[in-house]
Amino acid sequence: MNLSRRHFFGAATGLAAAAVLSACGSNSGGVSTGSSSSAAASGGSGKLIQWYHEYGEKGVQEAVNRYAKAYKDASVTVKWNPGTDYMKLLATTLLSGNGIPDVFESENGATLDMIQQGQVVDLTEVIGDDKDKFSKPVLDRMTYNGKIWAIPQVLDMQLLYYRKSVLEKAKVDPPKTFADLVKAAKAVKTSDMGGFFAGNDGGLGVLGNFLIWSAGFEQLNDEGTDLGFMESNFFDAVNAYRDFSTSGGLLTSASKDWFDGSPFVNGETAMQWTGLWALNDVKKKWGDDFGVLPFPAFGDKGRQAVVFGAYGSCVAAKGAGSNVEGAKKFNKWLWVDQTDKQVDFANSYGTHIPSRTDLVSKASQISSGAGKEAAEFVDKMGHASELLWTSTIGDAFNAAVTNVVKKKADAKKEFASVQKTARSELKRIKK
Repeated sequence: MNLSRRHFFGAATGLAAAAVLSACGSNSGGVSTGSSSSAAASGGSGKLIQWYHEYGEKGVQEAVNRYAKAYKDASVTVKWNPGTDYMKLLATTLLSGNGIPDVFESENGATLDMIQQGQVVDLTEVIGDDKDKFSKPVLDRMTYNGKIWAIPQVLDMQLLYYRKSVLEKAKVDPPKTFADLVKAAKAVKTSDMGGFFAGNDGGLGVLGNFLIWSAGFEQLNDEGTDLGFMESNFFDAVNAYRDFSTSGGLLTSASKDWFDGSPFVNGETAMQWTGLWALNDVKKKWGDDFGVLPFPAFGDKGRQAVVFGAYGSCVAAKGAGSNVEGAKKFNKWLWVDQTDKQVDFANSYGTHIPSRTDLVSKASQISSGAGKEAAEFVDKMGHASELLWTSTIGDAFNAAVTNVVKKKADAKKEFASVQKTARSELKRIKK
């Protein structure tokens, strides 16, 4: 399975959190990237450069070149950037001032650095009256200080797959609460099949932030000045996961890691946390004998949750074409107006969700059944790491989770230290 569309938000939910989401880009000026460009000549006289990272799915590069060629108001050159350091490449280029693309995609929209340093322009008016047609949680993630800084392109998400027949045989219901998940995992576990699998690290790498969201909290408070989860229900959630990790119901060693649906498809586990991208393989193997769920709620104050990731299309303040208005016009044409291309991008190259909710029914892979349920989860209970959740905060949080779950440390003491780090970091970045 190729991680091109999923590695950034997969890591961002757990131990690699903000190191990915706050990643600063890299350079086209002084770094050799092996990237390829293809001119998509059209009828317009202006020239624009557009950047994409390398998507792993076959046909994506040809598709984005086709979209660019169809634009008639400018000549758009698409630059395809291979490798896993796209965001580093992008940030260095923006800082260098050389070879800056006019339009570019960025993980979960523009980074805080891009916004604060004036490297991107406000796109609120570009989206205009179409704002309500986009998934609200996704567009919220690309908004800062009331302004929209990127247009969502397509969504990926994570969710829980379970075998209906296995749970029915064990006489347990699909888990809606964490207590239900523990009960179900222990009930369905056999000598040949695990109960629940979320990674060969015991799930810490992908489920870390779910201990916040599913306990009923957000990463930060509304003001962005402090942690938003320093309450007993969160501490109880971390301790509950610690206990689950040694209960026997959690599978901690499988043929592949969480991001690959093979353990579930192969029957190594009755339930697995993985991505929507595994849906077709799961369907081929199990037919109607599976269901999908969000991550279950912790405690009385908890709520079910899923995480999403979405590349957002930004416009540079100082692009190589020196044509901000032209770049904004192209960005709107492609990611707001051209709904047929948006559906094609989401539906024809793997299983993904259109960013516009009014287009979900037109994406055949998710227009019904489990795919439709999954798409609805994003609007109802979707989360992504917050813009101000920096790598410094994320690293401290991840270390604390590991210490509690793996080393049996006291949760309140561990996260009090995280809070001290977070307050200092938030004060620094909001100056």
